[in-house]
Amino acid sequence: MKAETSPSIRIRAYSKSQLASSYLPDIQTASARRTLRGWIAKNTELQAALAQTGYSEKSILLTPAQVGLFFRFLGEP
Repeated sequence: MKAETSPSIRIRAYSKSQLASSYLPDIQTASARRTLRGWIAKNTELQAALAQTGYSEKSILLTPAQVGLFFRFLGEP
């Protein structure tokens, strides 16, 4: 019998809403985005790393490099 594994999310471009919803699938998208924004605000290392990639709070699309930073600092969803 095969052990069930949860599918791993891929590092690729995501909208901020898609990424937030993958971390917080059980709440509304707008709330998930606000929560993700709060996590960024509290994590100065993540903020600094994202800033080096050209990230802005107004960014709607996240590059694969930026998504990789979220995975590195917050873990995979």
